[in-house]
Amino acid sequence: MLSHNNNNNTNSGHNTSPESPATGTTSPDLINNYQQQSQPPPPPNGSYRFTTALVYDSFMQKHQCNCNDTFQHPEHGGRLQSIWARINETGLAGRCERLRSRKATLDEIQTCHSEAYTLLFGSSLHNRHKIDPAKLADLPIKSLVMLPCGGIGVDSDTTWNEIHTAGAARMAAGCVIELATRVALKEVKNGFAIVRPPGSHAEYQQPMGFCFFNSLAIATKIIQQKLNLKRILIVDWDVHHGNGLQQSFYDDPGVLYISLHRHDEGNFFPGTGDITEIGIGSGVGFNVNIGFNGALNPPMGDAEYVAAFRTVVMPIARQYDPEIILVACGFDAARGHPAPLGGYLVSPACFAYMTQQLLTLANGQVVMALEGGYVHICD
Repeated sequence: MLSHNNNNNTNSGHNTSPESPATGTTSPDLINNYQQQSQPPPPPNGSYRFTTALVYDSFMQKHQCNCNDTFQHPEHGGRLQSIWARINETGLAGRCERLRSRKATLDEIQTCHSEAYTLLFGSSLHNRHKIDPAKLADLPIKSLVMLPCGGIGVDSDTTWNEIHTAGAARMAAGCVIELATRVALKEVKNGFAIVRPPGSHAEYQQPMGFCFFNSLAIATKIIQQKLNLKRILIVDWDVHHGNGLQQSFYDDPGVLYISLHRHDEGNFFPGTGDITEIGIGSGVGFNVNIGFNGALNPPMGDAEYVAAFRTVVMPIARQYDPEIILVACGFDAARGHPAPLGGYLVSPACFAYMTQQLLTLANGQVVMALEGGYVHICD
């Protein structure tokens, strides 16, 4: 069991680091200082044609509510289009290895979801009508609902497109699996899966919060089982707690889950992620929640995130000594998101700092999978 967990006071929402600037402010000097102190090790000469891999498929843009109102539904296809366009405009795409995208198989999805749930949300419209209703009897959700916007979905956030959503959700999971496997096999050093719909809120038999299949959890289970990995670190910096990720590994000491998120005493979606949630059974001590309280008075920013990384995330991660790191890479803590979607003030430089810190661990084997983030491109 990790000894740092019971000493985590970051949940108070107050920065205790004397070196950090005022709450909610950007701290480029602080970030740059720590970046210079801990650079990741260079890859072995000749080991990789490209250090970093990208995986993306435009098919995932097709998952969209039939109402086509992107104001009501901020998790829309334009997110991926903007990210991919920006990566190409800056020339970064040409400096990375492009991995082949693929859909996750139904068997792969069932590493984290029930058979009935997988069939319901992973089958095409044609095949879904062939499912024996008896197989779906135990699901908490039996059908989709008509939404006020005119579309259909689980709820107003988690929309469903009868033609494209199942395929897009399977594509997202498959892309993350592909990247995680290639990194774990040391065929590439690290990488970024530009995927949607996101997955960190999806539970064993429950879609929610834009999510259907928990892509990062599925990929983690697969590399853990197939490659016999003993110590996997998941860092989740999406502003919303990854309830589905936590559920997937709550009793597993082979996966250390650390989440930084807005908590507000359980009053911010999804309401989970309290400091007292530390795991069960043999997993006690391997679930670490850094939940910021105090609502937006003031909003959290770089100072709090740097302090949390320096005093909690990195010390625990170093002690755990992971073989590979997977990041639930949500950008909805970034400055510019309205209060319901985040309301925090984290800068692009801070996300770069956190990434750079993680690259100093696990010989730089880091898998990043897009989760939230709706209004800004990080320059």
